[in-house]
Amino acid sequence: MTDKIFIDTNMLIYAHDLDAGRKQKTAAKLLKKIWNDGNGVISTQVLQEFYVNVTRKISSPLTPTEARSIIENYIVWSVQQITPKSILSASEIEDQHRISFWDAMIISAARSAGASQVITEGMNHGQMIEGVLIRNPFFDSQ
Repeated sequence: MTDKIFIDTNMLIYAHDLDAGRKQKTAAKLLKKIWNDGNGVISTQVLQEFYVNVTRKISSPLTPTEARSIIENYIVWSVQQITPKSILSASEIEDQHRISFWDAMIISAARSAGASQVITEGMNHGQMIEGVLIRNPFFDSQ
């Protein structure tokens, strides 16, 4: 089994947003590899944000039924629950590392799940936070 990889909301959105062009192809390919390797991790926060964004905020929104179907597929992955303890942990991470609370929640969830890295576009590529490596799959092509 390979290291656990935490997927941030933006990667899920890109993978299912057919209007995202190159980013859609990159994210879909990455998620397929992670799916095949069986090492994907997400959190309840990611699933909530995904649902809201793909049904309301992308150029061609998905129907709620389509979004629910996609979420049903991802809940077979390791899903880290957001708890009061993880909220407190995230507030400490936010303070210590001067990142947004929502990014700190992602780090807290990834760390709690034992993930070695977070795949995201929303944080600094290559940064190590709380023992979790931040990786942006679009970094090389920017």
